[in-house]
Amino acid sequence: MEPGHGVGMTSLYDAAGGREGLNRLASAWHERVLADEVVSHAFSHGFHPQHTERLAAYWSEALGGPRSYTGTFGDESSAVRLHSGHGLHQEMDERAIACFDGALVDVGLSTQPVGDALRAYFQWATTTTMARYHESADDVPDDLLVPRWSWDGLVDGRASPAP
Repeated sequence: MEPGHGVGMTSLYDAAGGREGLNRLASAWHERVLADEVVSHAFSHGFHPQHTERLAAYWSEALGGPRSYTGTFGDESSAVRLHSGHGLHQEMDERAIACFDGALVDVGLSTQPVGDALRAYFQWATTTTMARYHESADDVPDDLLVPRWSWDGLVDGRASPAP
């Protein structure tokens, strides 16, 4: 599937295998981060028992699929708050991205162009929306929207506003 504009263009959600494909990717990523000595620290105090399912739902929504995250689990502001107030953690972000790259290989999604587009999304989300409010979760606005990502990047500028 080639990236670009056009009627009937397959979304990244569809190209990644829909909800089932993103569930596999979320499971592979989660397994890798729990095994990583740096990234696993983020989970050292526990995590939601549905973490993988919630993550897959979030990615599904962000990548052009159904609004299953905001329809079932929460909103963008609550997701960003979970990742906020922990200070700067560049090394952890870099390792989380490396784990994502490995998870893409694990589930057979690393080939171009889908792997490149998914990798670009994850890197962007990790280093922007999920890292923007590093000083305090109280700084996160209440009305954030889940940013939507396509083959060409951010859709309609739908990103979390700058603090």
